[in-house]
Amino acid sequence: MLTNLRIAFIGAGNMAEAIISGVINTATLEPQQIIVTNRSNEQRLLDLHNKYGVQGMVQDRLPIESVDIIVLAMKPKDAEKCLLSLKNRLRPDQMVMSVMAGISAQFMERHLQPGQQVIRIMPNTSSMIQESATAIAPGENVTMKNVKTAKNLLKAIGKVYVIEEDEMDLFTGIAGSGPAYFYYLMENIEKVAVENGMDAVKAREIGAQTLLGAAKMILSRDESPAQLRENITSKNGTTACGLEALSFHGAGEAIQAAVKEAMHRSEEMSHEFENKTVSS
Repeated sequence: MLTNLRIAFIGAGNMAEAIISGVINTATLEPQQIIVTNRSNEQRLLDLHNKYGVQGMVQDRLPIESVDIIVLAMKPKDAEKCLLSLKNRLRPDQMVMSVMAGISAQFMERHLQPGQQVIRIMPNTSSMIQESATAIAPGENVTMKNVKTAKNLLKAIGKVYVIEEDEMDLFTGIAGSGPAYFYYLMENIEKVAVENGMDAVKAREIGAQTLLGAAKMILSRDESPAQLRENITSKNGTTACGLEALSFHGAGEAIQAAVKEAMHRSEEMSHEFENKTVSS
């Protein structure tokens, strides 16, 4: 448990709740160590208080001086205004963590005091069940102690990976958008199963368990995914036939294209945001 830490969330959306749920369920933090804020939706704050025991308050009332970490969990369009409001209120020893998509650590550093400790983090949607693949991209002024603290917090919602800022768009293409690729795969597996007479719920469970088991095999073995695939593919067998169909229909190229397009869109969103901010 991180007993001497106080953390404030600016923004009370789903990602903030996922992190709050994770750190409380794993006893990483006690509810009284957490403050959650938003601009005006007091009912949402009350709901989070009733559900987790955390303190909720309207953002303007947040006692910045009383917390060690500020987690920026608002919508990206509100980022610049929020950063400017925090700029002269933060101490150099307070760490800022951001879950805002498309906003680099460098952008945040430019809008805060020189030397401010900033970490960009990206959980994915599986954080809601504490199975996220979460990236940490430390800013220029972040120490190893900061990184360790961030990892200790975020491992409450899944696996944590320390990456460079310039890898964040690729991480988005793989892990940020990745759950949707698997859902799309399951959607089509279920569709075929139903068309061939299987109950949808049964097909969903079978398909999901198959994906889950295959993922655990990858994580527990030294072989590459290609080697694991070859290990279970017998010549002229059912798996070989299925793989040939995937190849014929360009599945491999489609998957690669999906990751690349999501990565490029993440890059575009960052540039669009920063260009819009500069021009305004």
